[in-house]
Amino acid sequence: MDRNIRHFIYVICFFCWSNVCFSQSKFTLTNKATKQVVSFKLMNNLIVFPIEVNGKELNFILDSGVGATILFNINTKDSLQLNNVKKIKLKGLGSEEAIDAILSKNNRFSFKNIVSQNQNLYVVFDDSFDLSSKLGLTIHGIIGYEILKDFVIKINYNLKKVTFYKPESYNYKKCKKCETFNLELYKLKPYINIGAKLDPLTNEITPVKLLIDSGGSDAMWLFENTHPNIVVPKKFFIDFLGEGLSGTIHGKRAFIKGLVLGKFELRNPTVSFPDSISIANALQFKSRNGSIGASILKRFIVIFDYKNEIITLRKGTSFKEPFRYNMSGIELAYNGKLLVKEQDYSNIVLSNKEEGVMKSSVVLNYNYKYTFKPTYKIFKLREGSPAYRAGLQENDIVIKINGKYTYNLKLEEIVEKFYQKENKKIKLVIERNGKDYEYQFELENMLK
Repeated sequence: MDRNIRHFIYVICFFCWSNVCFSQSKFTLTNKATKQVVSFKLMNNLIVFPIEVNGKELNFILDSGVGATILFNINTKDSLQLNNVKKIKLKGLGSEEAIDAILSKNNRFSFKNIVSQNQNLYVVFDDSFDLSSKLGLTIHGIIGYEILKDFVIKINYNLKKVTFYKPESYNYKKCKKCETFNLELYKLKPYINIGAKLDPLTNEITPVKLLIDSGGSDAMWLFENTHPNIVVPKKFFIDFLGEGLSGTIHGKRAFIKGLVLGKFELRNPTVSFPDSISIANALQFKSRNGSIGASILKRFIVIFDYKNEIITLRKGTSFKEPFRYNMSGIELAYNGKLLVKEQDYSNIVLSNKEEGVMKSSVVLNYNYKYTFKPTYKIFKLREGSPAYRAGLQENDIVIKINGKYTYNLKLEEIVEKFYQKENKKIKLVIERNGKDYEYQFELENMLK
């Protein structure tokens, strides 16, 4: 199984409290090119690639669930010049109040052979929205509608490549393995009408209108009370669903029988039912029933065509992989760096003897070296989960997992272990208040 399917959700859906101001400038291909291929990193199902803003390279998430371009995690070290700024208020998903931000106009964006000379962006300085520590990579911003509107965009999650096509030169080929759907663009965000099998005892298909949200790494959300058939299944648990611009999002996590996208059917997808306070802004679109996220999208080759208001899906290599969730109850975050003492085996001396019994020998001459390594801590712990019952606590620093030092692992490699099959044993060494403790537990499926 591709490990990136299995990671936890981070929600990056933003709604502006003040009047949103969008740039009139377009992204264009230079050098008479008709397309541009860009490689990306897939972090917890999220598409991350670098864009230069006013000459400074920053990491962006490609998020179809946003209209305005947002910057965050910007500090004095980044030396980013911002043009024509003014203070505003922003409000997003989460239960907290609107936060302070600035609107900056007339900014130059560029990557590869793609450029725009007059882009608007919003800058958030609230340190509590810390996406980078949850992904293990510095993330500076998100971009959605402003670039999606100017190209036909094909996303190949398996190859980790996104191709930007000039709309007038893109040629649709006949594809028997594809399904094309109409898009409804509402407040610059794309919505799709598909079906969901919500009753486990029947094959009844309930029509649902869902936001296509490539910036949410979960499979799907459904909003209670937006349709008579949308009710929480009997088997569920309360879970941390992610973080929005306006705070933490909690809700109920469960499985449904299926999701029907034309001739495609995904069986037993995980689904989250966020609490109504956290999604108050999302509920302003009365006909919306929820969203589909990247854990659904990455099972397809996806083609966005905003100009013609359509989206095309082609079944990908991970289409049939089972949906899983974090059965440990642990949510990890990056916790800074630790100075680690290691042996340096870089000096190897080979010696040969012409006479005597020993004709050759290998001598390792090593010294010690000190290297800064990443550390990780438990920033959320689900009450009632196996890790909770074992005695682990929030803010515990995870030193080892199943015998391996975590500083030699990437964040996603550690989290992957929490998405394994039921009854898989997890052994942890943690640091708490300067002392080390050992814990162990087994992964448990709470939705059986």
